[in-house]
Amino acid sequence: MTISSEQFKESMRCWASGVAIVTSIYDDVIHGMTVNSFHSISIFPPIIGVTLANDTRTKQMIDNTNVFGVTILSDEQQEISDRFAGRIIDSGNRFEGLQIFVLSSGVPFVKNGLAFFDCIVKYRYELAFSTLFMAEVIATENQPGKPLLYLNREYRYLRD
Repeated sequence: MTISSEQFKESMRCWASGVAIVTSIYDDVIHGMTVNSFHSISIFPPIIGVTLANDTRTKQMIDNTNVFGVTILSDEQQEISDRFAGRIIDSGNRFEGLQIFVLSSGVPFVKNGLAFFDCIVKYRYELAFSTLFMAEVIATENQPGKPLLYLNREYRYLRD
């Protein structure tokens, strides 16, 4: 039995997930995009996975550098999620006006996220339209707060 991509997407919309941005740098140009396809693969060694569409600038930068960062967004960063998802028209620099910092690899991270993962690509699995990157975490930081969540094409928030 074959299902359509629309059937698959409709079923996947039932899965609540956190929201993150994946960032990279190449030739002194920084870029990033919103994702919810981020997950832990291994604790020892620390490996995470993220899937990016093959036609994105962020994916192409990672292909060239083999480094990227993941910022898990807090529930106060919906505008940043929308900006990095391309829902808000920007000047071409999605980082404009945001406070950023770097860890070991030099990729940018947006301040005030909940957690930050500095990564080096170890494996990649290319599909027809996307690529799964599996990367070793070489540095991480975190801070208290509540995550920004996404369910059925809407942002959601945790309640106490």
